[in-house]
Amino acid sequence: MQDLKFSKPEVKVESTSGDSTKAICTISPLERGYGITIGNSLRRVLLSSLPGAAIVNVKIEGAEHEFSTLEGVMEDVMTIVLNLKRVVLSVDSTDPNFEKEIEIHQNGAGVVTASDIIHDNEIKVINPDQVIATVVEGGKLSMYMTVRRGIGYVGSVKNKKYSNSVGVIAIDSIYTPINRVSYEVEKTRVDNDADYDKLILEVETNGAVKAHEALSLAAKMMIDYLSVVVDLDQTTHEISF
Repeated sequence: MQDLKFSKPEVKVESTSGDSTKAICTISPLERGYGITIGNSLRRVLLSSLPGAAIVNVKIEGAEHEFSTLEGVMEDVMTIVLNLKRVVLSVDSTDPNFEKEIEIHQNGAGVVTASDIIHDNEIKVINPDQVIATVVEGGKLSMYMTVRRGIGYVGSVKNKKYSNSVGVIAIDSIYTPINRVSYEVEKTRVDNDADYDKLILEVETNGAVKAHEALSLAAKMMIDYLSVVVDLDQTTHEISF
């Protein structure tokens, strides 16, 4: 097999937000057709396969099920559950079976936000201003939640396996740290040849991971998957740039 030689692409990453949650990545030049191939593959991996952390269930004192109402709390349980789904967390662990309990206790009037969550040093709340509930004068609210690591999106039906106790409400878990991914492919020139692709990839995360870190992880996951195909033939020649 004859050695293959491609024009070596350059990768440029520009952060478009102060907190590094948004970035535009440009990869160029790419062989014709590679822009769509790489762009679509990275987009799929980013949206479906990156790990993250989320609340999988909650036990609220005074609530038997998700259709309950709570005395002294303005929101019903269903609204509280929806607000908990919007809480963004990150965990300092790579254990796929990571599981921790977190709590909230509010006595007296006040707006309960994600910053009121009681947790250990392994868990970080990314959006502490997220409103969870509003307790009125004379009311109180106590909640016990379970945090797990996972991938993508897991519905409440599957999360019921972590909710065997009476009064524990399973929650839809949005593990993916990616909010949005889009890409476009433009034509670009190498010397006198204009038949090359330029891939422009835009990534936005929820803050649990930086955009460029998410992109790098997605690329590494693609390489790991494709390596099993490369290993089918040990005599395959290296591709040079």
